[in-house]
Formats: sequence, C-alpha cells, structure tokens
Amino acid sequence: MTQSFDSAKTRRITSNIFKGSVGNLIEWYDWYVYSAFAVYFSAEFFPEGDSTSQLLNTAAIFAVGFLMRPIGSLLMGRYADRHGRRAALTLSISLMAGGSLIIAVTPSYSTIGVLAPIILVLARLLQGISVGGEYGTSATYLSEMAKSGRRGFYSSFQYVTLVSGQLVALGVQIILQQIISEPEMKSWGWRIPFVIGAMGALAVLWLRRTMDESEQFSKLDSESRASAGTIRALMKYPKAVLTVVGLTLGGTVAFYTYTTYLQKFMVNTVGIQKEIVSWINFIALLIFVILQPLAGMLSDRIGRRSLLMGFGILGTLLTVPLFLLMEQTKNPFAAFFLMMVGLIIVTGYTSINAIVKAELFPTEIRALGVGFPYGLTVAVFGGTAEFVALWLKSIGEEPLFFFYVALCIAVSLIVYWRMGESSKSSRIEAEQDAS
Repeated sequence: MTQSFDSAKTRRITSNIFKGSVGNLIEWYDWYVYSAFAVYFSAEFFPEGDSTSQLLNTAAIFAVGFLMRPIGSLLMGRYADRHGRRAALTLSISLMAGGSLIIAVTPSYSTIGVLAPIILVLARLLQGISVGGEYGTSATYLSEMAKSGRRGFYSSFQYVTLVSGQLVALGVQIILQQIISEPEMKSWGWRIPFVIGAMGALAVLWLRRTMDESEQFSKLDSESRASAGTIRALMKYPKAVLTVVGLTLGGTVAFYTYTTYLQKFMVNTVGIQKEIVSWINFIALLIFVILQPLAGMLSDRIGRRSLLMGFGILGTLLTVPLFLLMEQTKNPFAAFFLMMVGLIIVTGYTSINAIVKAELFPTEIRALGVGFPYGLTVAVFGGTAEFVALWLKSIGEEPLFFFYVALCIAVSLIVYWRMGESSKSSRIEAEQDAS
C-alpha cells in the first residue's frame, strides 16, 4: 500500500515537473526565435535602406527586451510569492504567447508605417517581462515540487529546457531554410516560427492550469502571506541576496561566453567556416543539455558546493588557456573539444544554480529572492558579455576579454568558498521538516 502511494506521488511530481519544464522550453524558444530570424524580418519593420541599420534597430529592440528581464523578475516574483507559483507561471506563459502572436500578425512598415516598430517594441516588452519572471518562478516551483534528496536532479531541468529552447529555435530555422526560399522567408516565412511559438505557449498554458500548487506555498500562514513578495521582506535577507548576485556573476558571464560569443569567436578570430561552426555549436549544446541532469544528480550525492567550487577553480584557471589554444587552432575537431571542455566546466554552475538560490530563501520571499537579484546580475553582466568581447576586439585587445571572464569567475569562486553547503542549510528542507 505504501509502495503504491509512493509510486503515485512520484508520478504526480514527475507530471508537475514536466509541465513546468516544457513551459520553460517554450519560453526560451520564443525568446531566441527573435534573434535567430531577425535577419529575415528586420526590413519588414523598418524603412527601406541600409540592411545594417535595419539589423541594428532590430538588435536594439532585442536589448530593450533583455533589460526588461529584471523588471519581469521583480513583478512576477512578487506575484508568485503572493498568489502562488502556478498562477505566476500561467501568467508568464500567457504574456509570452501574446508577444509571439503580436509579432506574427503585425503588418509591415510599408502597410502601417511607424506603428510597426512601435508594436514590435511593445511585444518584446511583454516577452522580456515574461522571460524575466519565468526564471525565478520556475526555479522556485521545480525546487519546491521535487522530493527531498532529488532536488538537484529535478531543478537541473531549468537549464535543460533553457538550452533546448535555443536548439529548437535553431532547428526550426534550419528546416525552414531547406523548404522556403530566402525571398519567401523575408516576405512571410519568418512569421511561421512566431506562430509555432504562440501555439506552443497556448498548449503550455493549458498544461500549467492543470499543475498542482507547491505544498510549501499552500501551507503559508496568513501572517507570512501578508508580507510575501515585498522588497521590505526581501531586504531582511541581505546576505542571501548578495550571495545570489555573487554566485550568478561568474556563471552568467561564462554561460553567455561559451554558448553565445564563442560561436562568433570561432568565425571571426579562429577563421572556421560558418556552416561548420553551426554544427559544432549545435552538437556541443546538445551534449551540454544531457550533462545537466547528470550533474544535478551528482549534486544530490556529493553536495552543491563541490560542483560550484569545481566550476570556480577550473573556470578561473582554464578560461584564458582554453581561448588562447582555440585562437591558435584551425582544426574544427580541436575547436569542438575545447568548447566542450568549457561547457563541462560551466555545467558545475548551470546544473544547480537554481536549487542553490531557492535553498537560500523562505517560501514567502523565495520567487522574488531567486529571480530579482539574478535578473539584475544577468542584465548587467551576462547581457553585456558579448558587447565587451566585441568592443575589446575592435580596439585590438581581445585577449583582455579572456581575463575578464576568468576574473568574474574568480569573484564567484570567493562566494562559493564562503557560502558553505546550501543543501545542509536549506530553508526548503527546514520548512518541510517543520510542517
């Protein structure tokens, strides 16, 4: 009887984790589709003229959406702590669906004039709020729903779905490039991936409406609910807030360096053909996705701090040599190997950063505490990593970027060394034991 009950409970947990995770995948698919297809739709939203200017305008709107992420994490984190994780995740995917659908159906500049880019900006603002709020709320939900002793494994799916969204967007682009001509892609084909994203988000909306609310949120007493999700309540935990900033700093810079900038580095600096680099990137990211739950499972056995320390030490010591070696090679297989070494190192952060942050905060402030300091740090450091790299390259000092990445990781290493083992002082476990 007990075994049957445990089996049913495990299936229920798995179902809820799936519904939360697949929504995260769709969120990030919709987010990446914009940058993947910008080369095709930029002329549709801006006046005829220089294609570079059109792309810059489109990129600027992408940046605006990126800067909305801290605001989204603040608004949605507060909403999740006051009204529940399920309600916030449902709202988040609704905003993303709306943003994608708006982009898909907005007439071109030649039809409605300046209203076209204005509507595009508004749609990206919605998506920025959505994806900003998704991280903290999703990380909180996955952490709270997972069974004790398996939280590292289940929360690792945060980055599984994040990177998978990027891979799916790339896959859709590759397929459309094979079946639609470039003129057709620029005319109407670019709308297809946004329609796919909107339809996928609507399907996830239905799934999320059937999710269970986390037990820990459901058990919040009236006194805790009264102060839930407020900045005042968050400021009662300054050490935890600063810890989130510190442990995110090196991780987000390293993540965007190895998953976004490295592709351009292989083309512009190393000189490998774009088509080959695309395959290197795709295969490496696919392996990276597989590594996440394995590392999360490992953290449940040996602790979170060991993985973070491994990332901090290896990232600090090997980032500069890895890039200097890659700079000298022209061999695609060697470049792939070096990229994989970097991604394996980064896995020590990506696989468990969600659960570590969630373990720092009590239930009534967890979604805001996880999401808001993370969103600020990513906007300031992760979102600017590529810009810093390209600027240093433009002035002939590209190697300084390698040292910049290593320095950021070194700062986080100090935080990992001082913070102790989060699973042993986990507020999630403490609250569960007390209930």
